[in-house]
Amino acid sequence: MDLAQKFENGSVGEAIKCIDMHTTGEPTRIIYSGFPPLRGTLLEQRDQAMNQYDHIRKRIMLEPRGHYDMYGAILTPETELVSQGPAHIGTLFTHNGGFSTMCGHATIALGRFLVDTHDLTVFPKRNELEFNPTTCEVAVNIHAPCGLVRVTVPTTADGQKSDPSRPVSFLSTPAFAAGIDLEIPIPKEVRWPELGDRGSITLDISYGGAYYALVDVRELGFTSLAQFDLGAISNAASKLKAYLMTHPAVSSALQHPEDSRLSFLYSVMVIDRDVGSRPEGVDGTETGLCFFADDEIDRSPTGSCVTARMALAHTKKQKSVGQKWAYNSIVSNRFGTGAFVASIVDDKVRVGGSKEAVTVRVEGKAYYTGTSNFILEEGDLTSASGFTLKECAQ
Repeated sequence: MDLAQKFENGSVGEAIKCIDMHTTGEPTRIIYSGFPPLRGTLLEQRDQAMNQYDHIRKRIMLEPRGHYDMYGAILTPETELVSQGPAHIGTLFTHNGGFSTMCGHATIALGRFLVDTHDLTVFPKRNELEFNPTTCEVAVNIHAPCGLVRVTVPTTADGQKSDPSRPVSFLSTPAFAAGIDLEIPIPKEVRWPELGDRGSITLDISYGGAYYALVDVRELGFTSLAQFDLGAISNAASKLKAYLMTHPAVSSALQHPEDSRLSFLYSVMVIDRDVGSRPEGVDGTETGLCFFADDEIDRSPTGSCVTARMALAHTKKQKSVGQKWAYNSIVSNRFGTGAFVASIVDDKVRVGGSKEAVTVRVEGKAYYTGTSNFILEEGDLTSASGFTLKECAQ
């Protein structure tokens, strides 16, 4: 008996099979086999995964198989948009604290994987993907919990494999500014040392498939995202996010016009418009540091927040249709590569019948890092639902 057979025979339940990728250093663990089957609409599948299988989400994301800042995408071949025709496949996004509604960096990684796989048990509609021989691109429509995301993947000349030398792009679901220049009082018990005696800060709320609180680094009392104390700014963002989730003005801004299950604050994005690696062909650049889920920090520029930032800038008349902008993370700045480039392609979109919105194109590169087959061995209580070291210390 070889080791693989021993693992299979000694494991509890089916092995969970994954492909690991990264986008500007941010991981995407693509779960393509072994997650329990889910039923209903995609948002109902998300509810089922949260209510019935959260221990499996933790098993895949957290220690000892993952880590605190792991991110994942669970393939869901059957959704309402897949059966109706617009989508080729669905996905659920997952992280250290639960399940998100949109993720740009994972979408970029998924685009490459879905073109590269030819296993119809993994991707039943793979043969329905349309190849453009002129541009050497394949279109993949992914049903995310926030809606339909249209992905364009560059390929080899025959369209059978993705081309990692060119960026993947996606067109966002409708994005919109939800709260502009909100002055938020910060009580003394919430304040962090760098804020000093300031009694309030100003921030914006914008939606790009999930809701983001967008705040300039100087509003928090820091000088720059070029050099900074990561622990100190993490403390500030953590305190701020917890407080914002209880603030009436923020709660009012978070009401999605179409589905209440999208109405939650996903992240605090700290922004510095004075620094950032600048690729060719863009009109400008900036940097963001994204704190999301349970104090998780995004290594990538955060594609759904890039969408939200573009929507906000358009509402403030700072960005026009077709204008290209580079969005960096501290990782892309460190390596001089990996910025996401975004532009508004349509500003005549409506959400909920009347709310003005935009469609944004975001592009970036993702790379493969490995494969995994995860099992749970009989009697292994430590890893059955994963853990974080922070939880063990409480």
